[in-house]
Parts: sequence; C-alpha cells; structure tokens
Amino acid sequence: MSKDEAVEILSIEGREVRVTHPDKLYFSKQVRLTKLDIVQYYLAVAAGALAGIRDRPVVLKRFVTGAESEAFYQKRAPSDRPSWLRTATLSFPSGRTAEEIVVDDAAGLAWIVNLGCIELHPHPVRSSDLDHPDELRIDLDPGPGVGWTDVRRVAMTVKSVLEEMDLHGWPKTSGSRGMHINVRIEPRWTFTEVRRAALALSREVERRAPDLASSKWWKEERHGVFLDYNQNAKDRTTASAYSVRPLPDARVSAPLSWNELPDCDPQEFTVLTMPKRFAEIGDPFAEMEAARGSLEGLLQLAAKDEASGLGDAPWPPHFRKMEGEAKRVAPSRAKAESSGVSARKSSSRTSRAKAPLLTIANSQSEEAAMAGLERWKEKHKEAAALLAVDDVLIDRMRGRYSLWTRIRINLRHVPEEMRPAQETPDPDDDPTREWRRRRLT
Repeated sequence: MSKDEAVEILSIEGREVRVTHPDKLYFSKQVRLTKLDIVQYYLAVAAGALAGIRDRPVVLKRFVTGAESEAFYQKRAPSDRPSWLRTATLSFPSGRTAEEIVVDDAAGLAWIVNLGCIELHPHPVRSSDLDHPDELRIDLDPGPGVGWTDVRRVAMTVKSVLEEMDLHGWPKTSGSRGMHINVRIEPRWTFTEVRRAALALSREVERRAPDLASSKWWKEERHGVFLDYNQNAKDRTTASAYSVRPLPDARVSAPLSWNELPDCDPQEFTVLTMPKRFAEIGDPFAEMEAARGSLEGLLQLAAKDEASGLGDAPWPPHFRKMEGEAKRVAPSRAKAESSGVSARKSSSRTSRAKAPLLTIANSQSEEAAMAGLERWKEKHKEAAALLAVDDVLIDRMRGRYSLWTRIRINLRHVPEEMRPAQETPDPDDDPTREWRRRRLT
C-alpha cells in the first residue's frame, strides 16, 4: 500500500477494520454512494444482515471497482485475512474443495464488504454440518415482461402450499424483479433431498397457478414466474437478506412480513431507505430461527409425483448426470436431433436454422450483450417484429469465477421460411468455452 493511499480505520466491537479507498464511488448513475457508504449501510443493518450469514460459509462476490462494473466470484478465503476470521472447507460437485470465509460478527461483515462484496452469498448450511442444509430457498424469477403483481400472486400460492406442509415461509424482495422465500428446516436432509422437496413444491405451485407459474428448467418452455428449484442444489447461493444489488438505485433485498406483500414495491427498499426502516420496525425475519420445520410433507409429495411418472427435472449444467434425470438437453434441440436436423446443420453452417432457438450474444458485459441484441433486431427487422416479449431469453450465467450473459431468441412465432439462420453471436465471449473444451478432451 502506498503511503498516500486513503484508508479509513473503523473500530467495530473492539476490532479494527481497514476500509481502503473509502471515497471510491460504488454507485454514480442514479445515486452517489462510496465504498464507505456501503460499509456504513451494512453496519446500520448488521443485526439483520448477520442473521442471514452468521456461521455460514460465504462465497465472495466481489465488485472490486464498484457496482457498475462486472463482478467475479471468489470461493477461497484470502490468505491475508485477519486472524479472527474463521473458515470452513467445503467440497463441490466437481470434486474440488475450498476454504471459505465464515462471518460471525459486524467486524467480519465490514471486512468482506471492503473487498467489494456488496452482495452477501451464504451457503444454506452451518459450519458445524456442511452436508445438511437448514434452509430451503424458493427463488421466484419473473420472465421478460412479467410484472410484480404476478410475482406477488405466485408468492401467495407458495405460502399456501408451505402452510399445508406445516412450513413457514419468510418472503423478501430479491433486490431486483423477483422474490425469495426462505424456509428454515431441520438439518436432517441432504442437498439432493432438499432439492427434491423444492422441485415438488415448484410443481405443486405450477399446478395451482398454471397461467402464472412455471417449474420448467428450459427457458423455451417457461412462462410467467419461474420457481428455480435448482437454487437448492449443492454449491448454489442466492443473495441473502439486506444484500445490496448492483442496480442504479442501490436497491436491497428487503425482508417482508406477509401482511406487507400486497402493497410493497421493491423500488422502495434501497441503501438510503433501509436503515431507517430497520431502526423503526426491526428485522421481519427475527423469529425465523425458532420456526424450523420438516420436509416430510414435501418429500411425500415428491414421491407421489414420481409414482405418477414425473421423474427428476434437469440439474444445473456443471453437475454430473443424476439418477432418474432425463436427457439434459433443451426440448428444441432434442427434437432437432431426433429429426436429423443437427447432422444437416453441422454439414452447412450457413443453412437455415430449423430449431426455434438462436444464440444472439455471449458476453461478460450485460450491456455489450444487450447491444448485440439490438444489432440483431436491426438486421432482422421482419423477424424481430414477430417476437413476443418472452421470446427473448436473457440468461445470466455463472462461470467458474465470473458472471456472464447469454442472449437467445425463440423463433416459435416466426414462420419457418422467415427464420434467420444461426450466425456467430455478436459479441461471442463465452468464458466457459475453453473450460468445456478441455473437459471433453
């Protein structure tokens, strides 16, 4: 560190935490917030934020140059961490292990925020038992054009199903367009069993609200609000309560009471408004720890689904093929392969695309990917004019160390004779391509 580098020393519960570059702007477009502002926000809501991450291994999602730049994931704890920060060693589906940070107090919270962790990403396990989650996580992910009203309606359906299973759900805004519902459970079940319960719940919600909710993994089959059951697979994390999200208004993931749900607006909850709300009403999740429930009801529902012929649903792509899982390939691609289209496509890269999906852009910058989408629309105006809102599939992908954006277009509403051919995506920066190539060789 240079002699003239700015540092703010904070004394937090008897420990000193150095905040480097405290005046660095982390938000500048709609609100102006520095790194120190973000640290102070987390200290103001520390009792609530710590309740979601305490005694849990944390993946460090680091925005080292601010919320308006790309982030990267760091699983392994930095070697130069303070001696009072402890760690836990996790194993992953790949067979690798990582020693991850465990935060127990406000000083530890401030220390990881200083690393650029504006979001908090804890695993759903405690450090004393890394193989049995104590939290079921329900992620409501609205598709393009789906409004907040529909998200709330699906959330209320989730609440009804949970109550019938003697489980209590704790809702919070995701900090973006969706909603998370956390369920504290007894740590008796494996990750595979917890995911199985989440899948059963997702399918039951879809049955009760078929026009609003979807449990389908492949985006080309989804509609409305997707219930992402795979957030319960091992090695997956979601932003926890009070996390700051990288949106221009510095929105945060806000815990709610169910009574607040009908009238709340996610835009109301920001770094600037949450400390006052927290001081006035406290933490709506304060009683969660005392509400541990059993997954037996949901697992019985899963068994009933399986007996009726509903097998396992697709797992995330980096997991090995699981027992009972159908072929892990998008339906349109499977149909194309069965009809021999794939063979014909491989023989001529310029032939007209028969499958309804085109990949338009791959980029580590969402802004660059969206610009590529606009170029495609300008080039293929007639086809673009026929697309429905949910025909544009924006996938926020997680690579080994970073996030990236893939944009695809479903041509189902475009007559076959008008469908553009698959072109080289623009831009075409898929950070996992080389890793996947090495994996296959």
